Amino acid sequence: MASTDIEYKSSSTPPPPAGVDYFKVHVILRFLLLAASVVALGVIVSSDQTELVLFQGTLVPQPAKFQHSPAFVYFVAAFSVSGLYALVSALASIAVIQQPEFKLKFLLNFIFWDTLILGIIASATGAAGTVAYIGLKGNSHVGWIKVCNVYDKFCRHLAGSIAVALFGSIITVLLIWLSAFTIYSRVPK
Repeated sequence: MASTDIEYKSSSTPPPPAGVDYFKVHVILRFLLLAASVVALGVIVSSDQTELVLFQGTLVPQPAKFQHSPAFVYFVAAFSVSGLYALVSALASIAVIQQPEFKLKFLLNFIFWDTLILGIIASATGAAGTVAYIGLKGNSHVGWIKVCNVYDKFCRHLAGSIAVALFGSIITVLLIWLSAFTIYSRVPK
């Protein structure tokens, strides 16, 4: 009996290498993504500005709000989802630090969900950036006038929000790379 136990133990495959534990970095990056999402939301939501605009010979108060553009509404929705996801995934990362036996499963899920969130926030940032650029420069070919010379505060808020959103996109790319590298470091060589 003892000889079979020895043979069984020697023929079994060794456990995969432990690799370096980056889950504390995950937590930090996920809280940075949460902060970027909240700041981008706060700045764009507070971007309301009303100016007097000449309309048919009369000065009329005309507001500029993020709700007036579907691209900006999509931006707000996307970063609301991103902020909620960042909070939930940060709490999940903290739970994985406390129970490390689930690390590999969570890493695979994080790669999938982080990639999905990156697609959402990158498309929202691109859409909002495009509309903001048209507001800044206009488009003479189709007769769209620039409005940032009138709504300067509104445009500054949009620019700040889009800049923070780009930072959030970069953090999400780093999260994907970190998860992929952690999984790669666990593969036996």
